[in-house]
Amino acid sequence: MNWKPKPVLSEAEIERGMKVMIVDGIASEIMTTLTGGTFLVAMALLAGANNLEIGLLASVPTATNLLQLTSIWLCRKIRSKKLLCVSLSVTARIPLFILGLLALTLEKLSFNILITMLFFYYAFGSISGPIWNAWVKDLVPVSRLGTYFSKRSSYMQMLNVILGLSVAFLMDHIKKEYPYFEQKTFGCMFIVAGMVGIAGAIYMSRSPEHITMVSNENIFALLRKPLKDINFRHLLSFNSLWLFAVNIANPFFTVFMLKSVGLSLSFILILTTISQVFSILTIRIWGKYADRFSNKNIIALGGPLYMLCLVAWCFVGLNQNALINYLLLFLIHVCMGMANAGINLSLTNISLKLSPSTEAIIYLSARNIVTAVFSAIAPIAGGLLVDFFANRSLNVRVQWMGPVAEKNIYLINLHQWNFLFMIGAIIALISLNLLIRVREKGEVEQSHAARILLGNIKNSVKDYFIIGQILSFHQSIIEKIRKR
Repeated sequence: MNWKPKPVLSEAEIERGMKVMIVDGIASEIMTTLTGGTFLVAMALLAGANNLEIGLLASVPTATNLLQLTSIWLCRKIRSKKLLCVSLSVTARIPLFILGLLALTLEKLSFNILITMLFFYYAFGSISGPIWNAWVKDLVPVSRLGTYFSKRSSYMQMLNVILGLSVAFLMDHIKKEYPYFEQKTFGCMFIVAGMVGIAGAIYMSRSPEHITMVSNENIFALLRKPLKDINFRHLLSFNSLWLFAVNIANPFFTVFMLKSVGLSLSFILILTTISQVFSILTIRIWGKYADRFSNKNIIALGGPLYMLCLVAWCFVGLNQNALINYLLLFLIHVCMGMANAGINLSLTNISLKLSPSTEAIIYLSARNIVTAVFSAIAPIAGGLLVDFFANRSLNVRVQWMGPVAEKNIYLINLHQWNFLFMIGAIIALISLNLLIRVREKGEVEQSHAARILLGNIKNSVKDYFIIGQILSFHQSIIEKIRKR
């Protein structure tokens, strides 16, 4: 295996490397699906976690991004991003295997063991993250970033849908028929995830690496460079506040559906699958238009839609009719899938695009470190807010009284979870004001881009039904923000 970077990569080597990274992405998605999201929350609840501990668990992946200073130091000492990335990725995935063995052998897995093992998994993964990003930035042509990552993400999401739903039905069956084996099943999932993750990391070494130099300046002086870059600083401001809005509410969606709505694990995964399906249907469309118009325009489309989804969560459970609640949850997950596809893809791409090639790892590390603070604080704050609002509520209703019937119509009914979702929506709205200040090369003026997008999408019936209606809504939101 050749670990030495090359000064020039041929077209064939670039294409081969891009295919290798897609396979690695599929392996990573298997690992993430089996050990994260709904399954991780369910496992934490089985281990006796409370709301604050759920928030703490959700904060660990982003809090460990503070360790990314180590990424720069390592790249100076070892001039091979491939060697570093593969080694760190293998090391990161070993704790998943160990955690699986502990879940199989221990009578009762404690939350302390769970979060300790996951800390090491996330820590080494966080250190390898910016190294991987810098490696891929040098590999994938800038003009193909949107198309390539949308393709890679669509494969990963399709796998997530199939695997996640299958495992969810299995877990519900075991919980109902064989509850004693629930923890052991989680253990098997973590063992499989660890093995697949390690195999994917080793396979990733087949990808070539383009040689780039890392500055030998003082690390803290280097990290000040992105902060002195006004445009990148604007991106950091938006990205940080946006992630705070997302992470203050997102970790508690599953807990809310499990505890308050009383949904089964498989039904929650069905909703998640619906979200993933619509994300798959739209991500390549977002990627194509991101390359054509700009990532900023895509974020400006998806941001308001996601904000409305957070508001819609406040109305789940207000009506006693279960069918209405299920329909609302369906619509929320459809819209969140579409919004997240565009936002996550574009946030990654715009960060890569605004990072100079020679200092990509420095810019990306600075971005991850700064946003990590907000992302880590948010779920902990969310857990504290859920407990604070546990015995508090805000009700606004219209009451009709007549000789025959009396009717109460709730306009606002905020309680424990709903307060949290509304706070997240307000912060998301504030963050959209910061997006306007970001400047992206090749950016098309937003109103002009929206008109072109709408015209193109209306030529395709499928695309129109998926995204078309969002554009008109986006126009009105942007105009209101500008007027302010």
